[in-house]
Amino acid sequence: MERLGFALGETLEPGDLLILTGPLGAGKTTFTRGLAEGLGVRGPVQSPTFVIARTHPSLIGRAPLVHVDAYRLGSGAELDDLDLDLARSVVVIEWGRGMAEDLADSWWDVELERPVGSDDDLDPSELDADAPRVVTITRVTASAA
Repeated sequence: MERLGFALGETLEPGDLLILTGPLGAGKTTFTRGLAEGLGVRGPVQSPTFVIARTHPSLIGRAPLVHVDAYRLGSGAELDDLDLDLARSVVVIEWGRGMAEDLADSWWDVELERPVGSDDDLDPSELDADAPRVVTITRVTASAA
């Protein structure tokens, strides 16, 4: 997941929005950690679950990374209230599907799947970090959504 994130991170520009979707333990934060390394931003990159959003400034003169966890947000309006710097940053929103699509004219939809039972029966400590993942990355424009 980190290598994939790194490869994509090297190509991203200010204004790029990524919406990450996947169950608990699918690798959303791990993917973002690699993406951050590809962007050359300051770490460490951790899940912003309780702070909602973290900004990681660039160490090499590229765009900063804004890492958002929308899991605890109730609506797109709450996400919009965060006043994210979309134009000058690369913004990654975990759990953002259904809330973040109105923030930009286009975005990267990143779907991560993992081969584990239902989330209700899942103990996060039992997740196999090395289990294969299926990742689907789609460039979406608002007019096509």
